[in-house]
Amino acid sequence: MTSLPDDLTSPDLGAVLVRIADALERIAPARAASADFDAADAFVWQAEARHLEPVPRVNRVEMELLKGIDRTRDMLVDNTLRFARGLPANNALLWGARGMGKSSLVKASHADVNRSMAAEGLKPLKLVEIHREDIETLPALMTLMRASAYRFIVFCDDLSFDADDTSYKSLKAVLEGGIEGRPENVIFYATSNRRHLIPRDMMENERSTAINPGEAVEEKVSLSDRFGLWLGFHKCDQDDYLAMVNGYAAHFAIPLDAETLRSEALEWATTRGARSGRTAWQYVQDVAGRLGVSLSEPPAAPR
Repeated sequence: MTSLPDDLTSPDLGAVLVRIADALERIAPARAASADFDAADAFVWQAEARHLEPVPRVNRVEMELLKGIDRTRDMLVDNTLRFARGLPANNALLWGARGMGKSSLVKASHADVNRSMAAEGLKPLKLVEIHREDIETLPALMTLMRASAYRFIVFCDDLSFDADDTSYKSLKAVLEGGIEGRPENVIFYATSNRRHLIPRDMMENERSTAINPGEAVEEKVSLSDRFGLWLGFHKCDQDDYLAMVNGYAAHFAIPLDAETLRSEALEWATTRGARSGRTAWQYVQDVAGRLGVSLSEPPAAPR
């Protein structure tokens, strides 16, 4: 049997190999740890550590405070409830005007559906938030959830992609196109100000510079096609805006007569140049502060 040369079996070489192995171990991607899904009903995905951080109290708006989006609300709640019961349901893209309650509706739907699940004696639905910049780690998150007995909404707020961003390909593969595909116990909800998740000027640039303009745009636009449910949010009219203000005022028992509340709320919206759920909430915060009303458990501003 041929023996190794002395320089390949020396103690010094062994020490070098150990140091190389240690260095490779340190730079290798972290392995996803097992998650305690009983710790909470909501989690935030910590991509760098491959860890799900429990959220003991979700910052959410009660469903009855979300005004002017009744049809959209019913569609998302119905889709979520079907998924929670193990029936077919679609990935959902909530897109449109800022401050009209897109992410608030996702969180409120999760809470409403879990109340229904508790009444039926069924397992609660888990909500997992993944940050936009961590989308490339979505396959690792899916692997962590795939074997669980629970069902999950994976939620990404303010999802969009810029010209040089290729992480949308990871999302496309996970949602529909990969070998494993989306786990049966996972559904994906996203909010965005853009219907097709990419800016219009980027689409026009692709058309003007590509050899085959249609194909260049189609690759990116096809991402939004992975969402079977598209829910549009549009700027509210004056009546809806005032209904939002009145809803908050009644919820927190703000001692202001209806006519004063109305005139101040309209003036507030005029100075902001917009009517939205967020604008309504900002006015209510202002008037509550002036009148000394404590908002001890405030709902989150609609997004």
